[in-house]
Amino acid sequence: MLDIKQLTEKQVFLLDGAMGTELFRAGLPPGHCPEAWNEERPEAVVGIHLSYFEAGSRAILTNSFGGNALKLAGYGLESRTYELNLKAAQLARSVCPEDGYVGGSIGPTGKFLRPVGDLTEDRMLKAFRPQIEGLADGGVDFLLIETQYDLKEALLALRAAREACTLPVFVTMTFNLTRRGYYTMMGVSPEAFIRAMEENAVEAFGANCTLGPAEMAGLIKILRTLSNRPLVAQANAGQPRVGPDNLTYYELGPEEYARHVPGLIEAGARVIGGCCGTSPEHIKKISEKIVGFFDRIK
Repeated sequence: MLDIKQLTEKQVFLLDGAMGTELFRAGLPPGHCPEAWNEERPEAVVGIHLSYFEAGSRAILTNSFGGNALKLAGYGLESRTYELNLKAAQLARSVCPEDGYVGGSIGPTGKFLRPVGDLTEDRMLKAFRPQIEGLADGGVDFLLIETQYDLKEALLALRAAREACTLPVFVTMTFNLTRRGYYTMMGVSPEAFIRAMEENAVEAFGANCTLGPAEMAGLIKILRTLSNRPLVAQANAGQPRVGPDNLTYYELGPEEYARHVPGLIEAGARVIGGCCGTSPEHIKKISEKIVGFFDRIK
């Protein structure tokens, strides 16, 4: 059983970078279901996982970010929720080294609960359960409920996880930096988030997406004042830009991104990875930065 608190006492636990970015680089057509590639193009998914391990990741995340039943229903694949997540976990597990770990990625449903939307809590719970069961049965070491913006949805996913298995659970929300400070799209503050995570004894939690590494460090510094549990930081490679070829790219290359890593660690992050726009090249540079970090600051 992964003990993330023990693993992060004297080192940084390095996750992988973006999966979506790498899938598109591998040829995933726009509008195609990423999770379908677990069965259609397993060699491509395995190749991405392997590239992150080779770059220095201690743990990789499954290709299952949009693998809940509500998201898959948009592709007509709702009935295959369990199977696609089972396959996602098995693919990641197949290339995991003995000292590595596999995390089950669980993203948002993309729907809104009542009264903002028309989704009931029961229906949301049912959407997460087969995803979690598939990931657990496929052999993941922990679950990462990520990129959440609604605290109620994050807690429902957490409830589904606790009901379905005994795996450690990490939770990350995505915050914007506003004139009033850091808040999610649904108005969740760092204080409300941390309070809920502490009350539910979540093993590790933090933030991912939206923010670049410099802004992320500011948020992590605030979170560290509110909790002593391992904090997760998965920043974007800066902000997205549209180039002359009308293709989207991100501002920060591997070297520039990695320069911010000491600041993230000093702010209190102990689980670090990359989000949108990051690649195996980014993870390699991050790995080089964190090697021996704690020895250097003694």
